[in-house]
Amino acid sequence: MSSRTEQELLDLERKHCSWGDTVHYLEPPKCFERSEGSYLYDRDGTPYLDLQMWYSAASFGYGNPRLNAALTNQLSKLPQLACQYLHPEKIELAAAIARLNASRFGVEGRVHFNVGGAQAIEDSMKIVRNTTGKNLVFAFMGGYHGRTLAASAITSSYRYRRRYGHFSDRAHFVPFPYCFRCPYGKKVDDCGLYCLQQFEQNFETEYNSFWDAKAGESEFSAFYVEPIQGTGGYVIPPPGYFEGLKKILDERHILMVDDEIQMGFYRAGTFWAIEQFGVTPDIIVFGKALTNGLNPLSGVWAREDLISPDVFPPGSTHSTFSSNTLGTAVGLEAVRMMEEHDYAETTRRKGAYFLAQIKELQRRYPKVIGHTDGMGMALRIEICREDGFEPDRQLTDKIFAEGMRGNLQGRGRMMGLVLDVGGYYKNVFTLAPCFDITNEEIDLGVELLEQLIRRCAPDRV
Repeated sequence: MSSRTEQELLDLERKHCSWGDTVHYLEPPKCFERSEGSYLYDRDGTPYLDLQMWYSAASFGYGNPRLNAALTNQLSKLPQLACQYLHPEKIELAAAIARLNASRFGVEGRVHFNVGGAQAIEDSMKIVRNTTGKNLVFAFMGGYHGRTLAASAITSSYRYRRRYGHFSDRAHFVPFPYCFRCPYGKKVDDCGLYCLQQFEQNFETEYNSFWDAKAGESEFSAFYVEPIQGTGGYVIPPPGYFEGLKKILDERHILMVDDEIQMGFYRAGTFWAIEQFGVTPDIIVFGKALTNGLNPLSGVWAREDLISPDVFPPGSTHSTFSSNTLGTAVGLEAVRMMEEHDYAETTRRKGAYFLAQIKELQRRYPKVIGHTDGMGMALRIEICREDGFEPDRQLTDKIFAEGMRGNLQGRGRMMGLVLDVGGYYKNVFTLAPCFDITNEEIDLGVELLEQLIRRCAPDRV
């Protein structure tokens, strides 16, 4: 523990730390001292139940003993190695993911490593351009793919690009099937996937600018998708949408790139979230939970014809720390854990239990919660005004900040609650609890949420 007081640390941070590499959701920002399981602990030892687990990076719990042991073992054996050399863990991890994809999708492919999610997105863009010779892509409104220059160009939020000049390769953004807030004013029960029809109509004539019917060729090379939107607020598409989208793309020879950085590794109830929707992507980008947040390691899986050494040779892209030994050791151990334990059953069962609880909260507090949904252990709570629809960002921020004060009553002691705010209107709590969370901890989380609602919106309860 630092000998400095928290205020001294905050003063140092204000003077010497760039704020460009972080996000200050609170003023002053919160300092934590340690973490374990589903909890963060502040400098006074107050536990904070974490229901977002580092944006789903620590799915297997803070301080997971087995993954920590894999890291420390590698640290004592092969802590560093230039990535032009091979080491067993890299090869075995790549083989494990490639074999798993072959078994799920019936497609052979290869795995390519990098450091962070945005860097892996950039590598995928190089694979796409190398294959197609084109640089224009589709992406979803509400999608988030990272904040490097290229990843920002396919992330729909203009605020991530505003400071940095013109982005000539900015994606063409397509409305996501956000049924609770349908951009076309439709209802999911009888819309007939109207949003999908609208996208397909762009290819009906060359004068819509997407398609040259004479050449049978689109100007666009790929569609970057999140099967469940992450930063967009854990928005889950309706059945049939992705199947229909993939058919449209295949007919136009447009690749589907599946961003699984936040939803991969069983967060949504299957190894890849895209499996829930019955389609086979051409490229998968992954990161975060692969190393449980212990080491920055990300990767790309691509079909063999897109990434074989004949078409994507050595040096096509490179990073000093890609396939680093510490990351691959932890990643390999994590994949072994996933092979040994039925996380599909675990995440679906616990997610269903948690979702039932928050739906009950919605029933009891209809003037606060407008919408709840979930798939696996990716859950959403949309905070609305009294009409149950208009977004209430002010109340969302208030609930978030109050949870971080650490003065809630939980099982006979003072506690805090860590939530993450997302959504198009910043009014959604996106819940990504630890896979090892117990039913008792889920009950506790719901009790703390109810305390926050009653404390922050007493006139609506």
